[in-house]
Amino acid sequence: MAVAGAALSGAGAALALLNVRTTPELRDFAPARNVDTLRLLRPHEPAGTIAVCVPARNEERTLPLLIEDLRAQRDVPGMRVFIVDDGSTDETFDAAIAAASGDTRFSVRRSEREPPPGWLGKQAACSAMSTEALNAGAQILIFIDADVRVGPDAVSRAAAALRSTGAGLVSVWPSQNAVTWAERLIQPLLAWSWMSTMPIAVSNRSLRPSTAVACGQFLAFTRDAYLSAGGHSKVAASLTEDLDIARNLRRSRFRTVLVSGRAHARCRMYTSRRELAAGYGRWLGTAFGGTGGTIVVAALAVLAYLVPPVVALVGHGRARRFGFIGYLAAVTSRLASSHTEHGGRLGAARVAECCLHPFSALAFVALLAHSTRQSRRRSAHWKGRPVR
Repeated sequence: MAVAGAALSGAGAALALLNVRTTPELRDFAPARNVDTLRLLRPHEPAGTIAVCVPARNEERTLPLLIEDLRAQRDVPGMRVFIVDDGSTDETFDAAIAAASGDTRFSVRRSEREPPPGWLGKQAACSAMSTEALNAGAQILIFIDADVRVGPDAVSRAAAALRSTGAGLVSVWPSQNAVTWAERLIQPLLAWSWMSTMPIAVSNRSLRPSTAVACGQFLAFTRDAYLSAGGHSKVAASLTEDLDIARNLRRSRFRTVLVSGRAHARCRMYTSRRELAAGYGRWLGTAFGGTGGTIVVAALAVLAYLVPPVVALVGHGRARRFGFIGYLAAVTSRLASSHTEHGGRLGAARVAECCLHPFSALAFVALLAHSTRQSRRRSAHWKGRPVR
């Protein structure tokens, strides 16, 4: 088992190191200066607008910060921002109105009705905003979660990435900020999960739905691609709507491209162990195609990332050597993933969290079991709303 685990872990490290060199970055796409980006995107059609759509539920603390960032965007003269307060039980709506401060580019609406049957709240809000934006003539739709922070060139560079790649969707992967040790154990696994399993250079050129990688925190669509794939109405009940909408685009023969958003976008998704458990509990157990897929993923995680370090500690001879190899490969993949996601020099805390990867794997398996139980019992809740 140590040999098999080391082989799997080594393959993940090799992919992660490859992705360090081949994953495109948002900063690679320079925004057009003094030229309308949309004219460059569609040179034979009239220039339209870039619409930024922000769904928000109980985000009174984070949404004003994002609005401040969006007001500071550069090189997007046609930008409009649509915000829907999705039935918040806090002061999100009032905070958004105050932050927009009369800026005529911003439209802030409150939806006090529950989502229609067969819809989740985020998708319903996104669909409503996209309809309003498309009716206003938007040629590019950008969906950004309310807890994301963006730099002043993020929107213009996302539009430039659509133009340069010819893709129907550019998914910008924000750096995932982690503060507490619970966050440090779990949050880096998001980027690491695709860094160690998918060659992004291949994925970005493929139309195979199974190789799509996307992050719903920051998605940029062309108008034609979004409409052809059915938009959010086609993923109304999905708990992994970002991946499913990317797959729908590929089925409609539009390419989807993942880019690292480091230095231009960042997000702190959860701030406590309770939020981590609730956040992952609502979707993780449904992400792998049912009970069989969940069992396979859990077994592979144990084999590749828990067996090797255990054997390295208690094994003997050849098995112990392979255990150390497997453990070192896992740490290498985490270091590579961290560099791609955050850039810069790796500080002591980040190196330490990479070295604790076996505990991250154990926490992942525990969250997977927790989410599977919640899914079976239909007991998951998020922000005061049951997840069905």
